[in-house]
Amino acid sequence: MTHLERTRKSLAASDFDAVVVSSEINQRWLTGFSYQDGLAVVTADRAALITDFRYIEAANASPAAKEFEILMPEGGKMNSCAFDILKSSGAKKIALEEATLSMSGRDRFAAAFADMEVVPGASALLDRLREFKDAGEIETMKRAQAITDMAFSHIVEWLTPDRTEREVALEIEFFMRAHGAERAAFDTIAVSGTASSMPHGVPRDVKLEKGFLTMDFGAAVDGYCSDMTRTVVIGKADAEIKKVYGTVLAAQLAVLDQIGPKKGCRKMHMIASKIIDDAGYAGRFGHGLGHGVGMYIHEAPSLSPRAAMSAVLQPGHVVTDEPGIYLPGKYGCRIEDMIAITEDGFYDFTQSPKDLIEIV
Repeated sequence: MTHLERTRKSLAASDFDAVVVSSEINQRWLTGFSYQDGLAVVTADRAALITDFRYIEAANASPAAKEFEILMPEGGKMNSCAFDILKSSGAKKIALEEATLSMSGRDRFAAAFADMEVVPGASALLDRLREFKDAGEIETMKRAQAITDMAFSHIVEWLTPDRTEREVALEIEFFMRAHGAERAAFDTIAVSGTASSMPHGVPRDVKLEKGFLTMDFGAAVDGYCSDMTRTVVIGKADAEIKKVYGTVLAAQLAVLDQIGPKKGCRKMHMIASKIIDDAGYAGRFGHGLGHGVGMYIHEAPSLSPRAAMSAVLQPGHVVTDEPGIYLPGKYGCRIEDMIAITEDGFYDFTQSPKDLIEIV
């Protein structure tokens, strides 16, 4: 079933007559075409990709043209073009993307769609669909993670204590781009020593400090993201560094031993949290265990103590397993894999080793 077919099926089960998609990522998910200015409109009997002169030739040559009318309205009047499509289909209740649309954008749609009811709901509808990855999406994410794994192999050989954090981040991103990534999936994290205690620290123009170097990075391929964290040691690891690393690894592996379909999202977090707490680091694992990954780097579901008790993992979910320990002013450590939930277990996209590596 294509993404358009899935959207139509979900639309039929809702109380909406149509969805108007204005966000770049949801447009790409729905149509398979990457463009930055335009709309996608779906009704029960029509589907249109509306764009301008910059994208029209590429859109007509893309796979999107097999399922969508490709339209370029005169004078760039995209909202008016969308209105004509909606009117021709008899649509009365129109769902817009409440998560990404500005108030002024909503007002413009309301003005353009005269005599129609304009309501939120498209974001929630599409989020539910994007939450479950199909076989093609899984294969694309495998390609993205393969590039990420190659980047880690490269960076371990390239690293010396004389590099700077910024140089490490740039080298990772350059390698991924040079080996097939369309971009980095998110801003690369490469923080060392005292800065590694900040889970989302920003790489600095300073030489790598002794202690942990945490690198959190991923590649994007055909719009889909990968996400991995590996932590190495600059210099020799002392007893405490080995304990922290061993505890994080034990927590990460314990989750992999339990994760699978019908397992509670909150329970997965608690498995890792208990191991870290029992090792004497209570309060030092302050974020959720993981999150969904797809075209957005953070998607549903959430593996955290805030997840609903009823929330369970299901086939098609792609999530991260990323426990960490962070000691303010000292250092921090995180290990992260990306996991696909299958009918009978899980698939670990991430192939990079987890042995404690010392860079001396």
